[in-house]
Amino acid sequence: MPRSRSGHLRRGRAYRRRPDGTSTVIDGLSSRTLAEITRLELSRNYLAPGEVSEAVRTWKRHRRQSLRVLWRDHELGDTHWDCCGDPLEARELLDTVMGALSPSGARELRRVVSRIDGDG
Repeated sequence: MPRSRSGHLRRGRAYRRRPDGTSTVIDGLSSRTLAEITRLELSRNYLAPGEVSEAVRTWKRHRRQSLRVLWRDHELGDTHWDCCGDPLEARELLDTVMGALSPSGARELRRVVSRIDGDG
């Protein structure tokens, strides 16, 4: 019996997409961990779809700013957190998600966050 080609099988496969078009994409995480984060975002009432990846982007954007800019913003009280998101809340959300993930998923996310923090 002849074997079906894999491309032929993939063509008929239906992919599930979120209705709002958002997706969880975080560099450095496996597809298994991304799927686990997506399940968490859909099952927990304190998470919205795509919120974890947005928290990673917010924290990364905050950590990339120079100390001079951060100090000036602190002194003037001008934090721009209303438009761009609160980086401290984003970091707290990442800690919460790391506690809710499986040990291997939490390890992967912790590795990404520690890279952003500059710890390794």
